[in-house]
Amino acid sequence: MKMINGIETMETDRHGFTVMEVFMVIIILCIVAAVAVPRLSHAAAQNRTSDMVGKLHLVRSQVQLYKSQHGDLLPGQKVIGADINQADFIDAMTARSTVDGYGPYLKEMPGNPFVAGDAADDITCVNGVNSVPTGTEGTGWWLNAATGQFRPCDSKFHTAY
Repeated sequence: MKMINGIETMETDRHGFTVMEVFMVIIILCIVAAVAVPRLSHAAAQNRTSDMVGKLHLVRSQVQLYKSQHGDLLPGQKVIGADINQADFIDAMTARSTVDGYGPYLKEMPGNPFVAGDAADDITCVNGVNSVPTGTEGTGWWLNAATGQFRPCDSKFHTAY
């Protein structure tokens, strides 16, 4: 006890937080996290979609440039409408032509950000006017040699891009 102006007062030495104060802080942090985490994860998904669409537009524009410089041949084709394999397509897009000096059109084949590992920059090549990607091909990209369509094929939803 301590005397102040003739009145006895109780002196308390408070050096920390009570259990109730700590509990309230934890509850407030949990509420903030419950609000913020979904917004952050949605932003991350939007960022990956933006990245995929940007890479898709880049490849498509470079394929169009290749076609205009090579008499409507797609990269990797020897004859219009012929089959294309992945290695020939990537080589035609990433190497300078020794014949005409065109290229390279891409520094490297970009990977689809929704596909993990080595398959992200792989391409499923088909040749059919009515062929469409299913989203289950297991590669990052899909190319139709008959139509020239280049699409992502990581999911049914993204094949519409």
